[in-house]
Amino acid sequence: MATLVNDSILKNDADGPIPVSGGLGTDSYYNHSFFQKIAANVAKDMIEEAITKKLDVKFLLSSSNTVRIADLGCAVGPNTFDAMQSIIDVIKLKYQTQLPASPMPEFQVFFNDQPANDFNTLFKSMPPKREYFAAAVPGSFYGRLFPDSSLHVVYSSYALHWLSKVPEDLEDKNSPAWNRGKIHHASAGEEVLRAYAAQWADDLSSFLNARAREIVPGGIVVIVTHSIPDGMEYSELANGMMYNCMASILLDIAKRGLITEEQVDAFNLPTYAASPGEFVSVVENNEYFNIVTMGESNPSPWLTDDVHVDMNEFVSHIRAAMEGMFSKHFSREIVNEMFEQLEARLSEISVEMESAYKDKIQAFYVLQRNDSG
Repeated sequence: MATLVNDSILKNDADGPIPVSGGLGTDSYYNHSFFQKIAANVAKDMIEEAITKKLDVKFLLSSSNTVRIADLGCAVGPNTFDAMQSIIDVIKLKYQTQLPASPMPEFQVFFNDQPANDFNTLFKSMPPKREYFAAAVPGSFYGRLFPDSSLHVVYSSYALHWLSKVPEDLEDKNSPAWNRGKIHHASAGEEVLRAYAAQWADDLSSFLNARAREIVPGGIVVIVTHSIPDGMEYSELANGMMYNCMASILLDIAKRGLITEEQVDAFNLPTYAASPGEFVSVVENNEYFNIVTMGESNPSPWLTDDVHVDMNEFVSHIRAAMEGMFSKHFSREIVNEMFEQLEARLSEISVEMESAYKDKIQAFYVLQRNDSG
């Protein structure tokens, strides 16, 4: 059985990825996140079905009349508001089925993201008419965020592919995992891939250990995340092609003497799409959760032979989510040029990107806290 270490309480890693672009402006994440919403909605029905079947509200509310839900990695909205309302609607329906004569419980929703997240925008844009009490909880979800046995449902969408930090081996110039000429493990050597995979597994284990303390027995964890089929190379996916384009642009800028190649070598995006096999292995080793249901899907089923990606809009989405990470390492002028060139480069390979494998590159998992531990 995995050990739940007491000193993990309130431990938060300050070296994780930079938050998404805040505010409500033209380049904000708030206005460039509907791709993520569409992707998450693909698994919505299956997730709601699993919650309906497995969440025993009569048991969970035997000692409280408040349902407490947390969205871990909520960003700045608006997707989090739709997700939280959908979960509340499912719980209300289940409550009416199990306890038709009882008054409806109250709901409290905790919105979590890194301390630098733009919570002001989140709360300014919150639906004025809502069925829950709202609170912000800043901090890394790879550590403790809540008291013991205080949550009933935890939700995390498109957040757990972000690593808590860049793998340490990638920051050592003398390491076999020094990622020369790359900014990601796509098309990189095996040492780089292993370093990313090991960091992701450690992070997910930390996430589950923290949640095991915070969720009541029988509580539910819902995860929607990037994925990749077991055995497939990441460079075969559209995102892998994009990361390689980004690296190529930065190396071209280095050839002009505006940055050094070593600066490019030292920059690595802290993101990893795990296969279902990797995910299941970590959960089974953790032992505090059972997998209720899981599945893979195409996050962009709307893409057809007659419908194509607007590359300008696509790059705007990518920039809203990732610009801060590049800006921490490169000057604003370099970052601006990189994203400006990215649209043109991706347009040149748009056929390859749209035809890239995408049938099972999103995964959803519904976990239930067991009674042990």
